[in-house]
Amino acid sequence: MQQNPYVDRVTARFASQFGAQPQLVVRGPGRINLIGEHTDYNGGFVMPASIDKELIFAISPTEGNTCEVIAENLNDSFTFSTDRLEKSRKGWPNYLMGVVDQMHKAGRHPGAFRLVFGGNIPTGAGLSSSAALECGLAFCLNELYRLGLTTLEMVKLCQAAENQFVGVACGIMDQFASMQGRENSVIQLDCRSLDFNYFPLELNGYMLLLCDTAVKHSLGSSEYNTRRQECEQGVAIMQKKYPQVQLLRDATPAMVEEFRSEMPANVYDRCKYVTEEIERVQVASELLNQNDLKGFGQKMYETHDGLQHLYLVSCPELDFLVDQTRDDETVLGARMMGGGFGGCTINIVREDAAEALVARLSEAYQNQFGITLKTYPVRITNGTGPVGG
Repeated sequence: MQQNPYVDRVTARFASQFGAQPQLVVRGPGRINLIGEHTDYNGGFVMPASIDKELIFAISPTEGNTCEVIAENLNDSFTFSTDRLEKSRKGWPNYLMGVVDQMHKAGRHPGAFRLVFGGNIPTGAGLSSSAALECGLAFCLNELYRLGLTTLEMVKLCQAAENQFVGVACGIMDQFASMQGRENSVIQLDCRSLDFNYFPLELNGYMLLLCDTAVKHSLGSSEYNTRRQECEQGVAIMQKKYPQVQLLRDATPAMVEEFRSEMPANVYDRCKYVTEEIERVQVASELLNQNDLKGFGQKMYETHDGLQHLYLVSCPELDFLVDQTRDDETVLGARMMGGGFGGCTINIVREDAAEALVARLSEAYQNQFGITLKTYPVRITNGTGPVGG
């Protein structure tokens, strides 16, 4: 496997900054999600994987309480005390302090550290650099200070760090995928029970290509919380007759249909999409078992259509890029990926046609929106762990 050039950059920066080699070097990967969008906080299924876009961490323990952190990519630094964790206006240090905070709350008390991190996860593309940052540090501290945390405990701790310290009400998928990924496999994760299975992704002459819209519409964060509330509203309506429905995971599309007249139109649409998407992930898993990549790709298009027309979290740029692939026989599937309102589309593309596709999409996107299209081929890798391990 090709080594990330940031390994050398980050370790060299550590040596020049602190006058010694780091005790530990770890990679924390970003993630993609092939199918199962906006199902995680509804207790449903998702199908993520960790990828070869990653953050590299060079770290050593140090005496006292003061942690010194250098963000190599950002050419920025931050210092904080392990016994006085206060939110920073800078933003990025909060993901790290949140992890330390959660470790304290769990009765584990890592000592101070010196850290340099950097990598090649594109910012704003929806590949979850935040989860990579959290999981990478959690893994480092667990190793350095022999805290004895399991990978699942670290996943939960990292999610709690983002929920409580950072203040983002994310589901567990991103941290789970970053920590638990396996090379050439996708994870089918049950977001309620946290049971999971690996499904081999046999691409056989195809590849995964991300197309970055390079836009992030301001609706994103407020609409995310609204969607959660709309899902909860639908659950409350169905509970009158079906008290066992605690999350949309417990409902079916038929049950949603039954309450159509009682639900506001927007609530009905959200519940219809989520219940259908939860079923779609299970069908998609079977298609992978049968090595039916074409059938799987069709499910990706169905997901996009639901996100565009029922969940209303797409945007013109995402829709344009997906529509450009629909009649292209070299593309098996495409959809928007992530929270929505910008970010990337994920595409399954024939390897020998990828270059021509990128050229065609780039020209069309430039003509339509006046934006230079960024594209990232990605490979599925193992989750968080030591570099070279």
